[in-house]
Amino acid sequence: MKAANVLVLVAFCGLLIYAATGFPNRGDALSVTNRESSPAGTPNAPTHYIRRAKEEAHTDNMVTAILADYRGYDTLGEETVILTAGLICYLLLRRERSGHEKE
Repeated sequence: MKAANVLVLVAFCGLLIYAATGFPNRGDALSVTNRESSPAGTPNAPTHYIRRAKEEAHTDNMVTAILADYRGYDTLGEETVILTAGLICYLLLRRERSGHEKE
């Protein structure tokens, strides 16, 4: 059984390394991610968040405005996933007390 676990781990690591070879070089200005941009003035453009965060969200902190106001549902979903993972870890790692220690 132990050999099977090691084999699965090695196969998974090989798959991750193979997938990482397809990434663009760090800082490549011609990569797809760096070439895409939203038209200026559209609500989804990053400059919209920067220019209007204070007046639309009524907060000085731009990060708080983006996470709480503009992307609130997305942030709520991420927090739900983190809470669920934390609860699962707690339930898996908690220790059972023996009968005489319970009171």
